[in-house]
Amino acid sequence: MKISVPATSANLGPGFDSLGLAIAMKNQVIIRPSKFHSVSLKGEGANNPALKDNNMFISIFNDFYHNLAVKKRHYRFEFYNEIPLSRGLGSSSAVIVSAIASAYAIEGIKLEKSKLLNLALAYENHPDNITPAVMGGFNVATVQENEVKFINKSIPNILRAVVVIPNRPISTQLSRKSLPFKYSKEDAVFNISHSSLLTAAFMSEDWRMLRTASLDKVHQKYRMKQMPELFDVQKTSLRSGSLMSTLSGSGSTLFSICFSEDAKKIEKALKTKFPHFKVFTCDFDNSGVRIEI
Repeated sequence: MKISVPATSANLGPGFDSLGLAIAMKNQVIIRPSKFHSVSLKGEGANNPALKDNNMFISIFNDFYHNLAVKKRHYRFEFYNEIPLSRGLGSSSAVIVSAIASAYAIEGIKLEKSKLLNLALAYENHPDNITPAVMGGFNVATVQENEVKFINKSIPNILRAVVVIPNRPISTQLSRKSLPFKYSKEDAVFNISHSSLLTAAFMSEDWRMLRTASLDKVHQKYRMKQMPELFDVQKTSLRSGSLMSTLSGSGSTLFSICFSEDAKKIEKALKTKFPHFKVFTCDFDNSGVRIEI
């Protein structure tokens, strides 16, 4: 059985903890019957032996598998990771979603995506990453009475993502601590209006509206101060033709959207100016979690 889950970019500027989308960079897990439990890891995190011994996927998988399985079996888990760790691209959400989906699939139990999403909420209480990981595409999500309420929209192939991954992380925990305890009414209204406009732009496919709609006063500038060169990355991306450019999740990745024909030019400009960062163009993912048996 093979399970794949896409990377995600959350917040998208003003949509703090509520907006997110999926990009075509995946973590895959292949699960095979085995005489004894074993784990192999390739790709991102492969050089960290602690990830084998303290594997979040195995822990969450076992939480469900031991309750679902009539007869316990041993398996070999082969991880192929494309999503970098601690870079704001939803690596934790990918692990959570794939682990839960695997436990059900391996027992032949059908699991609706909406139920998977709500089960994942117990491990990740912000829906902006887990929703696109499950559903793919662009998502507006909130939590009401321990249930994720969301609207999903596919992203057309006329758009591309340009991703800039710095050579060091920003701690999510420290990143949240950097945010103000209080916001002015003006800043709150600014973000509500821009988040609403950004949602409307995606739903109506008014891509020229993205630059204005993606402005934020709640979190980005506070987080980006931990890595000031990100301000220059953002300016370079926008000057080179991006439709929008925002911090991905809590960082340190800077995520941009552009028209397909502009992607290579933007990528080249960013690579030239920031040679010590990883820069690449990526498609969007409209499928979300996928299971092949």
